[in-house]
Amino acid sequence: PTLPFSPQIPQGDLAKKKIYPTIWWLFRDGLLPDDTQVVGFARSPLTLEQLRQRLLPHLKVGPPRLPPWGQGDGASPPPLPPNSPHLPPVSPPRGFGTPVVASGVACGVPPPQCPPPRWNRVIVEKPFGRDLASSTALSDHLGGLFREEQIYRIDHYLGKEMVQNLMVLRFGNRIFGPIWNRDNVACVIVTFKEPFGTEGRGGYFDDFGIIRDVMQNHLLQMLALVAMEKPASTDPDDVRDEKVKVLKCIGPVERDDVVLGQYVGNPEGPPEAQKGYLDDPTVPPGSTTATFAAAILRVANERWDGVPFVLRCGKALNERKAEVRLQFREVPGDIFGRQCKRNELVVRVQPDEAVYTKLMTKKPGMFFNPEESELDLTYGNRYKVGRGDPKLGQERPKTGTPKLVKKDPKMGVEKPKMDLGD
Repeated sequence: PTLPFSPQIPQGDLAKKKIYPTIWWLFRDGLLPDDTQVVGFARSPLTLEQLRQRLLPHLKVGPPRLPPWGQGDGASPPPLPPNSPHLPPVSPPRGFGTPVVASGVACGVPPPQCPPPRWNRVIVEKPFGRDLASSTALSDHLGGLFREEQIYRIDHYLGKEMVQNLMVLRFGNRIFGPIWNRDNVACVIVTFKEPFGTEGRGGYFDDFGIIRDVMQNHLLQMLALVAMEKPASTDPDDVRDEKVKVLKCIGPVERDDVVLGQYVGNPEGPPEAQKGYLDDPTVPPGSTTATFAAAILRVANERWDGVPFVLRCGKALNERKAEVRLQFREVPGDIFGRQCKRNELVVRVQPDEAVYTKLMTKKPGMFFNPEESELDLTYGNRYKVGRGDPKLGQERPKTGTPKLVKKDPKMGVEKPKMDLGD
């Protein structure tokens, strides 16, 4: 089989950190057929030796068997290397999403353009279009090349262990059901923080900004898993349907509920912190693209009416962290002289995956003083998280779906009435 990859894959940040290591793990564990070929395509000139040097620190193995790959601008079919699998050309419409289709994923084009049909699938990673119009155009174009069941529109964050764990925590434990509502939850905070800036990726990032890059996909997926009702089953269609119901209940984001920012350099900080966003040579001079965003979303349904969902994300911040935090209301009828803090349930996605609860306990000693403590399930302590460990099992909750939801412009979260970093 052939695995055709979309533009920027051979040298992109996500490719180095995620895609190539994953392919290596599959090969190492004997999960790839012997005749598998990976075809890469990039916009920048890069030799195989340069590619190898960039990948080795992330693979942590000996020199890999690197794939053939081509270089081009993404607007026309890639010039594939000799002896690479045949990938038929296609003439997609101009605009966002064009590189994905042009780089060879159009193996599903019916004859005579394509060899006899085989098991074909196309995987399209976020962001899936820049807005509703471009997303619809991309869906229409892919729909002309593939059947719906062949198309997977994915958000890689749904593969995170703790993101998948949200469904099991919610619907596999009796203790959370009665308190998972507006009567007990004061607010929900979904956080994504990165300690590094664009680091030469400003050309990509500046076109999209932090909202399109992180908030409208990763954070909304986590919000949907926290807020949705219990699906009829773990079937992808059932999970998808419940997510859509929640998104339809979220109204327009108001201007006063949004904060945007852009990181600047700290002259007194370490070398990596001394450069601001505009100091990156790949960022256009004078750019106003947001690198930090915080927004309050409100779910207008019976379960969550009045509970603010705070989404916040940013680059070049003080730490690396992604988490979901449910903060519960104060205990009514306080008898401890306001010494008690709110209980919290925290699902830490990264780093050091964990689920922990902040609660009040009596401080040891002669006095009757309450003290905040934690019930901590840190996965690194509880499980051996090496690959292939039988303790982790093989079945994974189905938090994603390949199907396309009805193209309803009123569906989902509406854009705030302001310019969000265009």
